Amino acid sequence: MEHKNSERFLIAFNRIDKSLMKMTGLPNHFSFSKKIDRAKSQHALVAHYEDDLREFGSLRNAIVHNRTGFDYAIAEPHDEIVKLIENIDERLSNPVTVKDLFSGKVHIVQADESLATGLRLVREWKINQLPIYKKGQFIGLITADGIMNWLADQEADCISREIPTLLDVYNHEKRRKTYRFVKSSMSVYEAEGFFRKSIVSGKRLQALLITEQGGKDEKLIGIITPLDLLKIDE
Repeated sequence: MEHKNSERFLIAFNRIDKSLMKMTGLPNHFSFSKKIDRAKSQHALVAHYEDDLREFGSLRNAIVHNRTGFDYAIAEPHDEIVKLIENIDERLSNPVTVKDLFSGKVHIVQADESLATGLRLVREWKINQLPIYKKGQFIGLITADGIMNWLADQEADCISREIPTLLDVYNHEKRRKTYRFVKSSMSVYEAEGFFRKSIVSGKRLQALLITEQGGKDEKLIGIITPLDLLKIDE
């Protein structure tokens, strides 16, 4: 038997309510609104859908408190609302991770490689951030700004005579901490949250570097830039 929209809405709402309790550790008697308040500061997905979730809370109250019988609800949600709350329920229950979308071949460079090697990667793969390693250890991120800084500091005649290494270029990065390592199980919305907070703090991140457990000594399995996240939102 096909469920009414109000029934489908309430099923999804109750599942979301349980997800919020699990996230926050708050007991059932706390209001839905209080659970959102607590969860949004800890979970980017809740913050992303905060306005929708609050509207769902109001609609849930209208459905539950205005029933005229077990089988009839005065407030029947529109199809679009039901699809939205079911979609949010699914995302909260099974969030898309950064590994799901961004793991794959990562182009890294070695400190003793030439600038020409790095520029070739930038040109061929249209990337603006290059993780740089020295003797197997991660040392930082080469950015387009770093390359421009290096060029600006060179004498015109020196550029043609000397073959710079990528470590030479990295030493001209004015901001070294433009990256953050994250674990592969992090949700995409948490990743968005990191970029958003970095802008607010004035310490803009250029990239998130993905390893299995978020450690910099682990194998790099993916990289995320703000542009990557804009593309998946389109």
